[in-house]
Amino acid sequence: MSLKTMSVLSALGADLAAALDPVRFSERAGIVPDPWQAQLLRSTRRNAIVNCSRQSGKSTITAVLAVYTATYIPNSLTLILDPSERQARELLRKVKVILAALGQAVEQPTDESVLKLEFANGSRIEALPGKEATIRGFSGVTLLIVDEASRVSDELYQAVRPMLAVSGGRIVLLSTPFGRRGFFFQE
Repeated sequence: MSLKTMSVLSALGADLAAALDPVRFSERAGIVPDPWQAQLLRSTRRNAIVNCSRQSGKSTITAVLAVYTATYIPNSLTLILDPSERQARELLRKVKVILAALGQAVEQPTDESVLKLEFANGSRIEALPGKEATIRGFSGVTLLIVDEASRVSDELYQAVRPMLAVSGGRIVLLSTPFGRRGFFFQE
């Protein structure tokens, strides 16, 4: 077997390993997950709550999850919901950093804006500020990431839940604590 053939087989093996294990995918992007992050990446549960301190890596690991979903689930729709547009843009920026780190190992966006990425496989990642008027009209959601969930209103949370009813999509609530109130505390 030639060195070129061995190199191609090695690359295919790395691609397959990343497709089968989101932790390997994360590592390809240069992010070695902590145990709790690896557990979130590998979880098949439809509902996940991440209650962590600031700067613990919750946004980064959910950005990895968004890229993994867009890469390996064609025609998927990932929504990133944040209390403000600035925060939504910041999480989408982390998604773009991960895409850049992965380079040619993953499909790059074919259409891009400040709040949206679209891929040739039909997948989309959309970042939405936390206003009920801006989130209407989405259906078939594969992954819903609610960033800073303890600061998202109960009304907004109730408005996004139906987006997952038909699709059977996954929701990830991530936040730092913000007292004993609201849906994040209740959940």
